[in-house]
Amino acid sequence: MGKLALAAKITHVPSMYLSELDGPRKGTRQDAIDGHIEIGRRCRELGVDTIVVFDTHWLVNANYHVNCGPHFKGLYTSNELPHFISNLNYEFPGNPALGKLLAKTCNDMGVETLAHDATTLAPEYGTLVPMRYMNQDQHFKVISVSALCTVHYLNDSARLGWAMRKAIEEHYDGTVAFLASGSLSHRFAQNGLAPQYAFKIWSPFLEALDQKVISMWTDGDWKNFCAMLPEYAAKGHGEGFMHDTAMLLGALGWSDYNGKADIVTPYFGASGTGQMNVVFPVTPQTGAAIPAAVASNADGYTSVATRL
Repeated sequence: MGKLALAAKITHVPSMYLSELDGPRKGTRQDAIDGHIEIGRRCRELGVDTIVVFDTHWLVNANYHVNCGPHFKGLYTSNELPHFISNLNYEFPGNPALGKLLAKTCNDMGVETLAHDATTLAPEYGTLVPMRYMNQDQHFKVISVSALCTVHYLNDSARLGWAMRKAIEEHYDGTVAFLASGSLSHRFAQNGLAPQYAFKIWSPFLEALDQKVISMWTDGDWKNFCAMLPEYAAKGHGEGFMHDTAMLLGALGWSDYNGKADIVTPYFGASGTGQMNVVFPVTPQTGAAIPAAVASNADGYTSVATRL
């Protein structure tokens, strides 16, 4: 039925917005902006109707959540970096029907997920920044998925990604793109040193670690990468504990994935963190390598319906 047409790991650094504004940062993130524009162009070319963003700025402490309101419009200031993103206008349509379908299929596969289509819940900047450059004309419907998961299992996030792909392929009449919105290493510069590290990685260790990961992606070494992801997330200060990456790789088949990374925006440093835009070709998969559900099989587990 439906199709997952594009999968990408993308940056959302707030300095992209600063790069638009008059001042010392003007134009300094044009390469990242151009990468977003290119990914948006590819989505249009592929006939994508909805973009699903795994957003590492949406923090959740229980379950997985899908923000699938019918329409999003507002004026956003970041509570994390209000001097970088302030009074950013945004507007784009949502896709409640697909959001509910994604959540249902995740639940059917043992990953407890709640869809929210009738609340005041607004997207975070892990969604807003890329949509500013990919979707200014509101061409795409947008769904946001919580990916700053504080007490969750990476295996469950991988299973969620696969469940969402199956929902699209088996039950949705349309074409979708998945974006994992988050960095590679994510160690911010120490307070007071941010300007010095505006275009640098925090440490040689983290830069070397990121470069090794990029080599694994371009070489297609997915078995080893999936095996090391928990340790990479911990030692690399992974943004959102790397749940966005686990979701994306789950959708691609996890350790059985057989594609190779297509780098759109080369690796760069931002306030100490490691960033890039990279597309992963979607290949046919059986799901044989997808991890089993963890949380829903734990002793003492009760569903959210029971807890509430």
